[in-house]
Parts: sequence; C-alpha cells; structure tokens
Amino acid sequence: MKGTNYTHADQIRQDAHGTLLAENTLGLYHDHYITYHVDLDVDGTNNSFVKNVAETEADARVDVNAAPADLLIVNPNKKTRMGYEVGNMCSLCSIFCRIRIRIRFVWWFKHISFILLLGKKELYFYSYVLRASGLIGQLYCSVPCARDERQVVVACCSLLAMFPLILAVLSTLTTAASTHPHPLDPLTPAELIAVRAAVLASPLVRARPLTFHYVGLDEPDKTDVLSYAEARSSSSRAALPRRAFVITRAGGQSHELRVDITDANAATVLSHSVHHGAGFPIHTSEEQFAAEALPFRHAPFVESMRRRGLDMDDVLCPVSTVGWFGDTGPSESGGKVQKRVVKLVCFVAGATPNFYARPVEGVTLVVDLDRMAIVEYRDRVVYPVPKAEGTDYRTAKVEPPYTGPTAAPGVVLQPEGRGFHIDGHLVRWANWEFHVGFDMRAGIVISLASIHDAEAGARRRVLYRGFVSEIFVPYMDPAEEWYDRTFMDAGEYGLGVTTFPLQPGADCPANAAYLDGYYTGQDGKPVENKNMICVFERYAGDIAWRHTEAGFADRLITETRPDASLVARMVVSSGNYDYILDWEFKPCGSIKFVVSMTGLLEVKGTDYTHADQIKQDAHGTLLAENTIGVYHDHYVTYYLDLDVDGTNNSFVKNVITTKRNTNTNTPRKSYWTVRREVAETEADAQVDVNVAAADLLIVNPNKKTRMGNEVGYRVAVGGATAASVLDDDDYPQRRASYSKKQVWVTPYKRDEKWATGLYADQSTGDDGLAVWSGRNRGIRNEDIVLWYTVGIHHIPCQDDFPIMPKVNGWFEVRPTNFFEQNPLLKTRPPRPESDLPTSVNCSCAGYFS
Repeated sequence: MKGTNYTHADQIRQDAHGTLLAENTLGLYHDHYITYHVDLDVDGTNNSFVKNVAETEADARVDVNAAPADLLIVNPNKKTRMGYEVGNMCSLCSIFCRIRIRIRFVWWFKHISFILLLGKKELYFYSYVLRASGLIGQLYCSVPCARDERQVVVACCSLLAMFPLILAVLSTLTTAASTHPHPLDPLTPAELIAVRAAVLASPLVRARPLTFHYVGLDEPDKTDVLSYAEARSSSSRAALPRRAFVITRAGGQSHELRVDITDANAATVLSHSVHHGAGFPIHTSEEQFAAEALPFRHAPFVESMRRRGLDMDDVLCPVSTVGWFGDTGPSESGGKVQKRVVKLVCFVAGATPNFYARPVEGVTLVVDLDRMAIVEYRDRVVYPVPKAEGTDYRTAKVEPPYTGPTAAPGVVLQPEGRGFHIDGHLVRWANWEFHVGFDMRAGIVISLASIHDAEAGARRRVLYRGFVSEIFVPYMDPAEEWYDRTFMDAGEYGLGVTTFPLQPGADCPANAAYLDGYYTGQDGKPVENKNMICVFERYAGDIAWRHTEAGFADRLITETRPDASLVARMVVSSGNYDYILDWEFKPCGSIKFVVSMTGLLEVKGTDYTHADQIKQDAHGTLLAENTIGVYHDHYVTYYLDLDVDGTNNSFVKNVITTKRNTNTNTPRKSYWTVRREVAETEADAQVDVNVAAADLLIVNPNKKTRMGNEVGYRVAVGGATAASVLDDDDYPQRRASYSKKQVWVTPYKRDEKWATGLYADQSTGDDGLAVWSGRNRGIRNEDIVLWYTVGIHHIPCQDDFPIMPKVNGWFEVRPTNFFEQNPLLKTRPPRPESDLPTSVNCSCAGYFS
C-alpha cells in the first residue's frame, strides 16, 4: 500500500495508480506471475511439445488467450494401441473428494432440546429449535469419532440400519410449515394437477390429442417479489398470485397459456395464444420413446440390421434433434412451414449398457412427431460396429483386480450438526440466505441471494434470480449422419427433465440434505423427481485468509482462517453426457459457478483400427478399434440477474492499459493502469474475455463505500473460456450466435430468459439473446442481467474412453468494494488442535474396504 493525502475517492483527479482502500491508503495496481518449473517425463525422458509439433523453443511460446488450442507434452517414442503418441494435456481441473456422515430428519414440534448418550460409543442425539414460534425443529444424529476407530464403524452401521425407521417417522410427522407458498416456490403436485384440469377444461384449445411440453412458474412481477422478500415479518407479507405458464401441442400447433392457480381448487386459464414463429417446444419423454419404437416395424430398417448381422433385441434408436439448416417443407397454402421432425440414431447394446460406444453408422431415420411416422429412411454406408469388450463401466462388470488408484477412505463429522438450515425452499448458512427452486427446462434455480453485512447490520442483495439458460453442444463432423448434431440440451430436452436422483454418499457427501422436484409429463400429470438437488457444506482444507509476518526481529506472527463453503448441486444426464452443476457460496461473499463434465463420448463408427491409417481429417480421435471420438464444443450459458445492493446497476470494464513512463526521475520505462469504461448500451457490454485484459464489474452507482468507491461485484474468469469459431453464416452459429462471446449484458425483461429463445427446437436464430441484445438498449444505471458462457473445445482422447473423468470449467462473482473491509476479518479463529473433540476429523481407513 501507498500513503496518500486522499481521504475520499472524489478527491482523485488523476491516475492514482491504485484504489483508495481507507483514509490516506492506496492499494496499488500490480500483477502476480507465478512461474512453475515442471520437468515432465511423459512415459520416458524424450518428449515433444505439441500445438502443431514444436521444433524449437520459439515454436513453444504460447499465449493461451490468443487462439484456441490443445497444448500437449507427448512422447513420440511411445504410442497407444491405437497409434497415438502418449501425452499429458495442459488443462485446468480440480478434484474434490470427501466423505461425511450425517443423519438428519425434521421433527414438527415446538421446543425440543435433549441429548441421549449411549454408553461408551458416545452416540448422541442433538436437536434444537430454529424458531421460537416452533415452525421447525431438527433432530440430529451424529457419531463422534471414538478413540477406537472400529467403534465408529460399528456405530455408523447401527445408525444406517435405523434409517428406514427414521424415514417412517418423518413421513408421519411432516405438515405444512406455512399457509401459503413463497412466490418463487416451484409448482407443487397439487398445482400441476390444477393446471392440467384447467387447460383440459378450457374451450380455448379444443383440438385433441393435447400434450403438455412445458409447465412452469409464471413469475410474479419482480417489484412485488422484492416487496414480499423485504417485508419485516411473515404477517406483513401478502400472498402473491400463483400462476403457471404452459406450452402445449394440439392440432399441429404450439399453444401458450397462462393459468391462475392461486386457488388450486378453482384454477382458471387467463390467456391463450398460438405460436406462429419458428421452432418447437421441449420434446416429451413419452414421444421420444414412442418414436424410438418405430424402426422395429419398418421393413427397410429390419433388413439393414439383418445385413449387418445384428440381433434386433440388442438394437436401440434414441431420438436426436435435427437443428435447422434453412429447410422448411411446403404447406397446404403454398407457403413454407416447419415440420416437427427428429432423427433416430441407432446403436447396439448387447453385453454393455454403453451403447453410445457401439454406433450403427450410416443409417438415417427421420420421424415426423406430429404424425408419429417414419418419413425418411436411408442406409448409406456400412461400417463395422465397434465391439462391446472394454466399454462397460458398471461395478459388477469391472471385475477385480482393481488396479486403479485408490485413496484411503476417510470420514468427516460435524459434531455440532449441520451449519445450514432449510425452511421449505429457503436456505440459510453463515452470512448467506437464498431460495432454491426448480424448473423443468432450467433445472435448479437460485433466487433472492443476499448476504448479511455484520458491520452494516443489514442483509444486502446480490442476486435476484439465476439459472443455466442453455447448454449448446455442436459436433464438428459435416458427414450426412452427423452434420445436424448441434444439441441445445435445455431448450430441446429440458435440464430439469433429464435430472435424475442423486446417489447419497457418492454424488453428494453424507452430510448433504436433498430437495425433491416435480415436473409435468406429456399427459399433464405431475412426475416426481426424488433427490434432484443436494445442499451440503464443503470443508476441503482450504484457507480463507492468512499471513505470516517475519519482519520483526524478535517474533514471528502468523494468523490464518480456514475456509468453508455451501454447495447447491444438481446433475443433468442429458443423453451421453453428465453435467455436474455446482453453486458454491462462500463466507467472503463470492458465488462460484462450477460446471463439471463426465459421462460417455458420442462416437462414430469407422474402418480405422490404428491412427497410422488416417491420412485425412477424421473429425475426431481414434479411441478404440472402429471408434472415432468426434470433435465438439460445450457452451453452458448462465442467466444471472444480479442486483448488487439494489436493483439499478451498471456494467464496468476496467481495461488494463499500458502506459509509457514520462517521469524522468525514475528509470522505469512503462507501467499499466486502468481505463474505466462504463457500458452505456448492450453493444458496449459484449465481451470476449480472451481478447483484452480487463476487470469486469457489476456496480451500483447509487451506493458507495465510505471511501467513495462504488459498491460492486467482479466477474472472475476461471477455466473454460472457449468461444465458438464457427463461421457466422453457419446455421448452428446463427441459432446460437451468442456463443462468440462469453459475456453479454441486457436490461431485465421478465420474458427474456432463454438464450436460444422460447422455442429452441429447430429455432432459426430469430429469437434469443443475440437478437434481444441487437436492439442495443440502454443498460447504464438500469436493472440489468449478466449472461456468462462457460465454453470448452473438446478434443477427445483415449483417456476419455469408455467413460470420461470429470473436467471442470468455472467462473465466479466476487465482492469488489462491496464491503468496507474484508468481511472475514472478525471470523473466529480456529480452536487449537488439542482442544478439538475427536469427532472433528476421523480417518476410518481399512474398515470400509
């Protein structure tokens, strides 16, 4: 820091080379460059560096922000069976591994507080009251770590055996915690049933059959929700109207309806319209399964399978969306009309559940979903079906000996119980409070995230509403069977629909709590989705802040604080890929958004059995004999309606600018400073984070710190910043033109939620984020929405096969001049290790093997 005469930011009229942190105190701009010396010997001493193969040192100097590339260290003297040089990729990844044991259930009484000790095993029950009014009490069952580790295992097993009894007690004791739902709560089963009844009874849609493709909460006006949330007591909160937004298909048309369900016993259709533009709604699971059954009654397909020597009982043909490539069919009136069609992509399962690894290449089936009939069939070319051997990932089939790396098992316990509380859909933890919702298109929805500022003695808003708006996955093979594989997982299939039950202890640690969800089936009836979201505290051994001061001759000063975070997690299994979506809340005020990809590669059949046979672009990597992993991208786009300490915000780019030193009194030649650019319109806020160095901020120009700095949040860019490199006139790029840049900012409009438009299936690019932003509306000191895309260019490798290890991408929003000082400064220091109960960290290695 630098001393200065300044006591307020308004006094600064020239470049101060830093930020005023306190009176007479400047924090100077600076860089941190941490350079590692890593002598990689990849399967041997002699290696090469690959972008294209580097011949000299000059060839291997890389600015990773300048151009998309995989960077590899390979051993040209060692090859896999497929003929590829063995190597290591330079990439960003993180691994979190932990186990926690907790059993929790909810007890619906007023004041409960007791402890039951069970002998030397120190098994105890602990409960406490969340509210004196007695809405919810929680009965906790925890197992401290005994001196004899074997006792812990016995106690844990005893508790797990009680779990069915606990569930039975829970089911008999739960009752409604409030008389009316939170205005942002997802629709309940009763409400979904009421919506169905109202729509089917309405004279506005007479055609039959009628199928339901989307039913979700029609959000109340934002101002009304904020008034509700900021009311001082529940008695002063008036219940807001409950409404649903519905998309159905009937008579070959897409119908939009709004239904009032404030009184679920008297639901009423408020409005109805027919969608006449391009695109179609989400595909239902029922129609996908119906389409998949058609080929087996189609004689040409049966003959094709017979010619290949395939057993029809082993063949399956899941639905694949077709995108849009400028094609429409003729209508009866002589104009052009889109047909609601899909392709069926066929595979052979047989002895493996990994049917994606065994494609029936060369076969094309097109199904008209409205007619539920095959309208096009072609068998263009025959390639060998890859063998099943080595593709099964199930535990029962991956037989011993287990030669993979295995860490010693461990158990982490929380002797004082969970640190977070869930009241309906409201989550409270440390200084955070937020609402967790669910939508059949977006999946997990986080709303009304606010943080308690201890110094101000008030709760301050950060995020009004956020969710994943779209996952765009275009494949890079222009072949007839592959060119149209340009998936939009949210808009075509629904992230909430493709979310399946999380596995306790594996998908989420043992201290997690779970939330269920409901969405609508094709018939309009509610479908239960158990354990779709988990919430848990993460203790990864990280440090929140620390410093060791060795500048005093007579003493050494060390202060450190451990870090923790609260994670809300959902896993989407969209076809072959699994996306682990984490919202990580930190006590310092940050929210980290982590996208982790795993699952199965979608592969292409080929004649190749060794890489040396490939003489032209194969559009992928040979993973196994007759198996090409096709190049593709992943673009995960977040919608974040940030309300930083209030509704009206601005988007600021602090551009890093190099300056020549004109001060002849010092020998320094150059330095960098910050050029502050406040975005006036949407065009000013479209950013490719790889092009120019800049701090990206959402600030509240109407709120300032005592030093005069605008309060704000910084967008901290992590790994996975790929942007699309497709040509602008290519059809997939026109449909997802926003993927050229990671950051967009738009003014808040309640209906502008889906980056690819409301009707993503076969969309033509005439609706969605880029179109809205093209209006170039004003965004300075307005209610604005941040859109951020996590992007990955995926070049498959053999290590991804048959099932891919997790790969991470992330970004973060961090407080920037939001607090007067570090909000963790007064965090209680950790207790000395000698004073800790034995239950804090318990290693139970050997007893779970």
